[in-house]
Amino acid sequence: MTKWTADQIGDLKGRIAIVTGANTGIGYVTALELARHGAHVVAAARSEERGRAAVERMRAENLAGTVDFAQLDLADLASVKAFVADFAAEHDRLDLLINNAGVMMPPERRVTKDGHELQIGTNHFGHFALTGLLFPLILATPGARVVTVSSMAHRGGSIDFDDLHSERKRYERMATYGQSKLANLLFARELDRRLRKLGADAASLAAHPGWTATDLQRHTLTARILNPIFSQRPAQGALPTLYAATSPDADGGDYIGPDGWAEMRGHPVKVGSNAESRDQDVAERLWKVSEEATGIVFKPTLAVAA
Repeated sequence: MTKWTADQIGDLKGRIAIVTGANTGIGYVTALELARHGAHVVAAARSEERGRAAVERMRAENLAGTVDFAQLDLADLASVKAFVADFAAEHDRLDLLINNAGVMMPPERRVTKDGHELQIGTNHFGHFALTGLLFPLILATPGARVVTVSSMAHRGGSIDFDDLHSERKRYERMATYGQSKLANLLFARELDRRLRKLGADAASLAAHPGWTATDLQRHTLTARILNPIFSQRPAQGALPTLYAATSPDADGGDYIGPDGWAEMRGHPVKVGSNAESRDQDVAERLWKVSEEATGIVFKPTLAVAA
């Protein structure tokens, strides 16, 4: 069987995409490949300086599409709302939303501007709010897809509803990261269930990049030491996301990862996940908690305050 590569992405002319965390790593490659194949890509990043520099590098490539920069800080719900307001003022559709940006294992507990623990606040709540505010445009676009990037680390996570922000117990950065990545997967699947219930011509999928060497690992010495042995480059690590976003063989609710040993590297295939990630009761409870935390309720015509 032929292994899937970015060369198999079809013509994306006329498609509009948002990629969060597009200034580096798999987000950069994802934005670049979508633009190479004809999409208009909004490359979103927290740092304006690094984001604009990344966009200039993309524009120097052979692009069939276009790419613009937009500032977005997922750890600040006011920034999320401003980003969506600006995007909606210019666009009446959204074909691809790639929820890619993330924070990985800072050594000390930190919080977002809204008081949430940084990892779940950025990785999950920020993307929950972004998707909710963009929901009317997603529903208005035939064939739209939302791809949320999870991680192998979800297997070591569990949603601690009694201490979601590590306020009571000792901060464990790996467990907290795993919780945030599990939340990404639960969100992706619950969103797809809700899209199906609405009868929407849209799908929500999840992906993970395997063990990919990126700047996301700057806080993890072990990962940096072992990267030469186990890791793959971002161009390979982005393939599951790109497959989920563009392949006609990818379906709503799918989880896409590498096909190699322990899903650490390889080419994109449908992969499994832990039991909690498939627990609909947990997903529904997390959705309600996320509405309360962000003040965003998904509505077909308008995302409003909870």
